[in-house]
Amino acid sequence: MTAAQSEASNPKLDVVKFVLALGLLGAGLAGFYYYAAYALAYRVIGIVVDVIAVLAILSTTQLGKSAIAFMGESRVEVRRVIWPTRQETVQSTLVVVVLVLVVGIFLWLLDMLLFWGIGLLTGQKV
Repeated sequence: MTAAQSEASNPKLDVVKFVLALGLLGAGLAGFYYYAAYALAYRVIGIVVDVIAVLAILSTTQLGKSAIAFMGESRVEVRRVIWPTRQETVQSTLVVVVLVLVVGIFLWLLDMLLFWGIGLLTGQKV
């Protein structure tokens, strides 16, 4: 095991990096509100730079490397998906809408029937 490998898998160093990233993010947010007198564009640029720095720090941790690998694998999987055509999408949507209407009408009729039946059983006029 080389020194680079032991440093990359050191959980204590990862905790330090997480604390540093959290502190940097907190400082960026505090700075955003502390410098409220300055133009919003400058403060937004500062937050963007701060978030990029935080992400750069987090990407050096084991969890960050795993997250980056996961995003890459997800991108590959999304490219493999066979997306439905426009016609298939429209047909599926129409089937869903028609079924929702049919079930809605059925439940409405069932509700009316039960309401009428309970009214008869209890002697109340409907």
